[in-house]
This record gives sequence, structure tokens and C-alpha cells, in this order.
Amino acid sequence: MSSLPTSSAPARLAGHALVEALVAQGVTTCFGVPGESFLAVLDGFYEHRERIRFIACRQEGGAAFMAEAQGKLGGGPGVCFVTRGPGATNAAIGVHTAFQDSTPMVLFVGQVAGDQRDREAFQEIDYRQMFGPGTLGLAKWAAEVHSAERLPEYVARAFHTAMQGRPGPVVLALPEDMLSSLTTAPVLPRVAPVRAWPAPDALVSLRAMLLQAQRPIVIAGGSGWDAQAAWALQRFAETWQLPVACGFRFQDTFDNRHPLYAGDVGIGANPRLAARIREADLVIALGVRLGEMTTGGYTLLTPPRPTQKLVHIHAGAEELGRVYAADLLVQASMACAAPALEGLAAPASLPWAEHTAAARADYEANLVAPGVAPLDMAVVVKTLQRLLPEDTIYTNGAGNFSGWLHRYCRYPGLQHHGRTQLAPTSGAMGYGLPAAVGAALLQPERWVVNLAGDGDFLMTGQELATATGYGAGKLISVVVDNGTYGTIRMHQEREYPGRVSGSDLFNPDFAALARAYGWRAEFLDRTEDFEPALRRAIEAGTPTLLHLKLDAEVSTSRTTLTAIRSAASQRA
Repeated sequence: MSSLPTSSAPARLAGHALVEALVAQGVTTCFGVPGESFLAVLDGFYEHRERIRFIACRQEGGAAFMAEAQGKLGGGPGVCFVTRGPGATNAAIGVHTAFQDSTPMVLFVGQVAGDQRDREAFQEIDYRQMFGPGTLGLAKWAAEVHSAERLPEYVARAFHTAMQGRPGPVVLALPEDMLSSLTTAPVLPRVAPVRAWPAPDALVSLRAMLLQAQRPIVIAGGSGWDAQAAWALQRFAETWQLPVACGFRFQDTFDNRHPLYAGDVGIGANPRLAARIREADLVIALGVRLGEMTTGGYTLLTPPRPTQKLVHIHAGAEELGRVYAADLLVQASMACAAPALEGLAAPASLPWAEHTAAARADYEANLVAPGVAPLDMAVVVKTLQRLLPEDTIYTNGAGNFSGWLHRYCRYPGLQHHGRTQLAPTSGAMGYGLPAAVGAALLQPERWVVNLAGDGDFLMTGQELATATGYGAGKLISVVVDNGTYGTIRMHQEREYPGRVSGSDLFNPDFAALARAYGWRAEFLDRTEDFEPALRRAIEAGTPTLLHLKLDAEVSTSRTTLTAIRSAASQRA
């Protein structure tokens, strides 16, 4: 870490000083859509183009998703720049995703000039009100910088706040006239989050609870993990022979190939795993928010007081005790909590060996696909994993299509290759493609695969142009086209069987669309055609879209629309 500056820097535009501050924080790539409200910053990117790049995206929502994915991949907060008004409102979806996913991110928003404030000037919004922090807000902190001399201070605080405790997004509004003014403010050194270790007495209590348990289970996930913490979690689980499940869309927290892995908890979870959590006598929730998705709609753990003994370990004090009155609450960073757990000594024998083995057997049984013709999505996912390298990054947005990826993709633990799953716990449609484009540009040595539904894809499909324009290489987008908003259609058939309204889609030729953006593309509608098409995509090594036509009847990885409609009719 560099020492604190002792003198003023040369006078330069505040927009240039901002870019210098980003470089000092270790940022090498920023995403965004250019706007006249931050021209001085864009000029700063030109001035420092050898040290930092600005990726110009096609829509602010896509740019914000790329920055969110950047924050997930590690190395510090993702960074996004958008202009005022419509630019900020478009970007709000990425901020919300970063908040719910606990992803460090900083959004910079161009603002009207200071002498125009509070007149409802062109595209004027009070971003402190719009993104205002709170337990159910959009950002951890939202501020507006009025003084160019304090701009480096605000940037350093923004990065610290984004990473500290429970990570999340921060929003800084930047008045246009402030950015174009001169400043001699020195850049501040790179910040690092303060890490919290578990209290020793909490570890003693946790060990005592483990010694009393008969059917324990760990649910791990959330943000703040690094390779060392992931290894420590694995060794803790091995020492105590604990079954480990991963929270919703954090499946790469624990190596899915490990004999102690029990599956993922979330939408479409293995019913046997869900039952196992309900029947557990001790649940150790490590790093995860115990929200609606991870708790199966608050049914796996009944609020406010679960029937199971509950230990909740989380970096954010505001998250502990929010929903559940746990038996033990521990505020600790994952980089500290996991090594501390690794040090807990286990007895010579443990009573739950059969319980752990059965949890793994349930997971293995869940990997057996029922077989669907003419296009079997289970085979598609398994083929992707068989042919692509182990460190491939998989991304998805929201929709029933993601269930095949969640069920059949076996993610290596992040201790091996870093994050290999980028997906929104916020349920944001349109996330997957921008996340994949961002990942491909940030880590070009790795393959990136996006699995998207037809409705999901078209929300941000224009970011195909970003991938082409900035030279993405090892990037594949698999678009599953069933002509419907599948998740909504599923719910319609459950609640109002046979009464379909508003969920039909009228789609373009996705392969032709991709070619227009400069991608390779192929159309297929049979299982046997997928592997040859994938091999051609891998051999080409350039962005490729595979357009898969799937019958709408195939609703999820577990059931069909006919079965859903029939069950609903019987209930009625």
C-alpha cells in the first residue's frame, strides 16, 4: 500500500483526478454508456488510456450488469459510469442486483450543474433519494460530490463502503461543472476492507452445538469468499464430515464434485435436500443471506424461530437476526470465519456418517436426467461441461431455463479457479448475456458460456455488439427459445389452468440476429445436433450463439405444462 501523499497534486480537471483515483484503487476496466454530463471523465480515460479502459456498452442496464459481474469475479468493486436521468434509471437494475447479491460495485452518475440544481433541470434527479440507503434500499450509500477538492475522498470512501461488512453497491453523483473544474487534490491510496474474526466464545458455542447434533448441515454462499476461505471451508467440512449445500446461485462456493457436497438450495431445489434441511437438528448458515430463495419461501427454516437449531455467520451486522432468531449469531468476514471453523477439533467418531452419505447420494440421484425428446436440455448442459475446460464461467439471467444449469452443472469450488457461476439472486432478467460479455473481456483466457431464455436474452441482447466491438473471444451464448415467458406461464397454469394471457413471445431468428452483430451462429432443435455445433464453436474460438428451439411443453427440469395444469385442475 502506498504512503499517504504529503503535498498537493498538479492542477488538472476533476474528471481526470477521478480517473487517477480509480487507477489508484486498482481499477483497470470500467463499463458504461457515455453521456454529456461526464465528458471530463471520458477525457480522463483518454488521458490515462494506457492504464485503464472504458468499455462503452449499448444500454445502461447491460453496463451495470457487466460491472456487477466484475464485482463478483473479485479484485475489488465493479465500476460503471452512466449519465443523468434515463441513464441512471436504466442502470438501477444492476444496482439492485448488486445489493441483493451483496456484490461490491460503484456506480458513477453524471449530474446537472450545481447552478441548475433543484429546478427540475434537464434529466435532473436527486440520486441520494433515488438510491438512498436502507435495509431495503438500492445502495449501501448514495452521495453527491459538490467539491472537486474532496472528490478523491469520496472515491476512497465509496470503495471502502462497497467492500466493507456485507459488500454492496455505492452511488456517487457527479455534477457536470464540478467535473470540469480544476483541482490539486491528491489521490488517496488503495483501500482495503477491515476483516472481522469470530469471537472465541462463539466458536466454543458452535463446537458444543456440533457435539450435540445428530443431523447437521451447512448452507454456504454469499460474497466475500476467497480461495483460502473456500479451502478452509472444505477442510472444516472434512474434519466434521458435514454435508454442505450451497445457497441460491452461489453453487461455486463449495466444490460440487466433493463427496460432502449435497446440492443447491433455491428455486427448483432437490426435494430430498429440502426435506433434509427441514429435518436437520442443526443448520450452519455460513455467509448466506437467509432470504426467500435460499429458504424456499421461508419454509425450510420457519421464521422467526426455526425448529432446527440455527447458527448464522455473516459479515453484515444488519443481516444477523433480520428474519430469524438464531441460536447463535456471529458477525465475521468469510475470509476469517472459514479459517476459524477449520480450527475446531472434532471427536474421534461422529454419529451422522449415514446422514452425510445419504445427502450425497440424493445429490447424485438428482443428476440423473429423465430424458426428453427431441431436445434434452440436461444433455446440453452436461455436454457443455464435458467439452469445455473446468475453469469455464457460466452465466444466466432469470427464467425456468436456468433450472437445467442449476441442476446439472457441477461447479468446481472457487478455490480452484475463482468464480465460475455468475447469476443474479435478485432474479433480474437480462443479466446473463452482459455478465458473460463482461467476464469474457475481463478474463479473456477463460471460456464463458451464457445460458439464456428467449425472453431473458432480448432484454439485453444488444450487448452482442459490445462483445464484437471490444474483441471478445471465448464466448458462447446458448439461447433457449420456447416462445414464452416460461416462468410466468408455469405460474399461470398453476393458479389459472388453461387461461394463458400475456406470456406468449414472438421471437426473431436469433441466429440471424447474432450474425448481424458479427457473431457465428447456428440453429438446432435436436439433442444429437448440439455436440457437433458446440465443437465447431470451440474450434472457432470466436463469439458464437447457439439458437436452441425447445417445445414450450417442457416447462422445467422436473415437469411439463400438462402435468402442472392437471395438478392444478385436480386441486380445484
